[in-house]
Amino acid sequence: MSQLNVDTIKKADGTGNLSVPAETGTVVTTASPSLGRRNMILNGSMAVAQRGTSSTTSGIQTVDRWSSNGSSGSITQTQETLSSGDPYDVGFRNFFRMTNTDVVTDSTTGYRFNATILEAQDLANSGWNYTSSSSYVTFSFWVRSSVAQTYYAYLRTFDGTGSNYVIPFTLSANTWTKVTETISGDSALQFDNDNGQGVQVLISAYWGTGYTDSSVATNQWKTFSSSARTPDMTSTWADTDEATFDITGVQLEVGSVATPFEHISYGESLALCQRYYTKSYGQGVNPGTATIDGSVGRHGVAGTGTTGEMFTSTVFKVEMRGIPTVLAYDMSGNSGKCAATNFGVVETQNNTCNEVHIQTSGCHFQRPSGGDTACAITVHYTADAEL
Repeated sequence: MSQLNVDTIKKADGTGNLSVPAETGTVVTTASPSLGRRNMILNGSMAVAQRGTSSTTSGIQTVDRWSSNGSSGSITQTQETLSSGDPYDVGFRNFFRMTNTDVVTDSTTGYRFNATILEAQDLANSGWNYTSSSSYVTFSFWVRSSVAQTYYAYLRTFDGTGSNYVIPFTLSANTWTKVTETISGDSALQFDNDNGQGVQVLISAYWGTGYTDSSVATNQWKTFSSSARTPDMTSTWADTDEATFDITGVQLEVGSVATPFEHISYGESLALCQRYYTKSYGQGVNPGTATIDGSVGRHGVAGTGTTGEMFTSTVFKVEMRGIPTVLAYDMSGNSGKCAATNFGVVETQNNTCNEVHIQTSGCHFQRPSGGDTACAITVHYTADAEL
């Protein structure tokens, strides 16, 4: 996007205000933050899902940068497609769904939530004067539930004395609602200028009584307590088998005004996500799939097969956030293994493979000596540097 100078903006309507397309007719003024990269949330449109589109496991398993989490009972997390509705009308084509596949069985320790974590340096360098009560960020998102009740979102900080800002919102059943909250800074906030955990953005369907307290204040910063995250929550959603909870369009931006969601291309969003997770498999191909397409390998000279130690290497698609956890796969999808090949033709599978010399830019794969005779090794891989 080209930059707009103040004179250009003043010419828009003679007042210094520039009207921009928005869900609610937002007006951005010369006092507003830059219209350049605004959204600190990565993959807030839920468009990128490198690991797959469905999982019954908690954590980051489907939509990149987003975890779906449950305790007591079980959940399924999925990337879903939008074809109509309010978020669709403003440009969204995907959403993140958590399904309550087995109801919560322990009302004390059970929970259900979706979350992402931002690096501390992204907050420290955002332009938000976060220790000042007269400086603001604005948090907004689209949400829908199959169960009508009051829910809670919160922002939790990690550096220094961790703080928590709780946002209540009430939903009608099966109706998309846009939630917007303007959040002031606070003298207790701290964000170190590093790549560690800065703030957790969490949107919850249920917290058991072991995590809540009736005295918790909302819409203001407080010291984080794991046993008092939100006010007490009704268990209606948690007690409903196959209840669903959907989110999309999540944005966190500097300023006191909710600007239109920052839609960026799929390719740009993918590259930003690859700082945290990348793979050799093509997009749309789940890790562990039986395929040679996209794999990496080192090829020798025909007829020079060896049972000695062999290496191959890869350079990651982008520099990763930190030294990642790397996992190799052979061409049959066996994890921790590599294939022995001759000029791209698989001779054997299930060879021992060690991931070595791992850095943020790439790594090597080693087949120890004593393996099957071949002139090359070939591997697929995943590399994970999530917060």
